[in-house]
Amino acid sequence: MDLKNKVIVITGGTKGLGKALALSFKKEDVNVVVCARNEEELKIFQKEGILGIKADVTKENDLNNLLKIVIKKFGQLDFWINNAGIWLPHLPIEEVDWKRAHDLIEVNLFGTVYGSRVALIQMRKQNFGSIINIISTSALEGRSGGSAYCASKYAVRGFTESLKKEVEGTNIKVISIYPGGMQTNFFDEKKPEGYNEYMNPDFVADIIIENLKSDNPEIDLVIKRPVKQS
Repeated sequence: MDLKNKVIVITGGTKGLGKALALSFKKEDVNVVVCARNEEELKIFQKEGILGIKADVTKENDLNNLLKIVIKKFGQLDFWINNAGIWLPHLPIEEVDWKRAHDLIEVNLFGTVYGSRVALIQMRKQNFGSIINIISTSALEGRSGGSAYCASKYAVRGFTESLKKEVEGTNIKVISIYPGGMQTNFFDEKKPEGYNEYMNPDFVADIIIENLKSDNPEIDLVIKRPVKQS
């Protein structure tokens, strides 16, 4: 697929993988829009020609307003990437702060649900588009100490699989991305074991973009860290 002049929205686009995707897409002459809760963080994109809009993914009205701005400016929506997410340091389930876990699920699951809903309503109107959900390899296997995060990502995976069924037979695609650990501010609070071996987000962003540029993009793309050569 030729990405030139396409219109793409990236939630949680000011840090980590979201930022890497935004900057890499811009190199492909894509019209890039990013959103985040922190308005100050959005200002860094002005010189890059990337439109930054303040929006909280846990508030569907925010995302509706974001979409209205995008449609008014560009007239269409080609890609919506649900990337916003948060993480909790690994702890035994007895020690997890479940108030924080509730907030995590609100962002990771409902942020994806709301983003997908807003995007799908527009894509049904125009009869084309792709929703891309950044999930995690944590949605593919349980992890000791990661109960809250894994639960949120398993839920996103189930939601995404259901969404794929709902758009069957249309010109709308739903794509699942399952990246492994990346070296990002995601882990500022506490770096997990093996962090130094985690992937560079630019590496992951390039794989995602190359997949979209292919004639038949994978709809379930697992991205794991490269195997070290002996």
